[in-house]
Amino acid sequence: MKLHYNTSKFFLLVCLILHFSLLSAAKSECDMEEETEENKSLALRLKIAAIFSILFSSFLGVIVPIFGQSYRILNPTSNLFFVLKAFAGGVLLAVGFIHILPESFERLGSDCLSEKPWHLFPFAGFIAMLSAIGTLMIDSFASGYFKRIYARNNDVVDGVDVNATKVDEESNQAVYGSSHAHAHAHAHAHAPIPHPSKELIRYRVISQVLELGIVVHSIIIGIATGTSQSSSTIRPLIAALSFHQFFEGIGLGGCIVQAEFKWKSTTMMALFFALTTPVGIIIGIAIASVYNENSPTALIVEGVLDSASAGILIYMALVDLLSADFMSEKVQNSGKLQIAVNCSVLLGAGAMSLIAKWA
Repeated sequence: MKLHYNTSKFFLLVCLILHFSLLSAAKSECDMEEETEENKSLALRLKIAAIFSILFSSFLGVIVPIFGQSYRILNPTSNLFFVLKAFAGGVLLAVGFIHILPESFERLGSDCLSEKPWHLFPFAGFIAMLSAIGTLMIDSFASGYFKRIYARNNDVVDGVDVNATKVDEESNQAVYGSSHAHAHAHAHAHAPIPHPSKELIRYRVISQVLELGIVVHSIIIGIATGTSQSSSTIRPLIAALSFHQFFEGIGLGGCIVQAEFKWKSTTMMALFFALTTPVGIIIGIAIASVYNENSPTALIVEGVLDSASAGILIYMALVDLLSADFMSEKVQNSGKLQIAVNCSVLLGAGAMSLIAKWA
């Protein structure tokens, strides 16, 4: 089953975000006043440091589960793997609820936007809800589609109806005997294609939908960091983003491991995750001189994308990461592991929520 990201799709997403960001450079009545104490040179040095710090944290986080599966302690069936995944799920949940969703409400409710329609309806929550429902639908339809594909491939192999061949074989057995029927069947059909388990197909869908939500958010936060000219804003962001990218990487890496992708697909997904935020920062640095974060276009585009990514992350964290593991047979059969994963998710959500105090 070929389920992996295409390079062109990734760069198309980057180009679209860059296009919308450049559109937002137009002057508006809501221009932001420059802070006199800003040191642009220091801010640039901090942005460069942020690129390398976040790249390292993201890459380290996503490869820990991938390479750790070779060791018993980090194997997908180990207790520690479930505990780390629960912590990462808590981090993702807090990112969606505490960091992204309030930002989208702030942007789409800004005084810089017109009264109609933006102040007459809570668009941020509405878009997040639609995004969560859309993710559920994609999750359901994609899983069902690939299950049907595999079932069909097992019935028809290389244009030969395996079920019809079985009927022919049974008829031939009655007339010619089993040996002739056996030879007749092998002359017309091949062995059925191995059918991945329902759980494996689900993990493959989960890992890619999760990465989609992370990529959208990572590009936005990267651009926001790159366009900022305030060193006091960037400094705490470096620590916060490094922490959250590391544990997002662990959560995504855990899903990739459980999906059992081929090495090429695994490498591609890991690299896309690790590079998105640094690429966003580079884009932000490039457009910093003309970018106006308070222009209506910027507020609408960032607010809508933030809302959408918040809906995706909240759904994925609750349904596909936490619920799937918490209700698994391994966790349900161990009281100690149940307590451990519950404490872990609270710690992850609490730690990421606390970081919102500074970033």
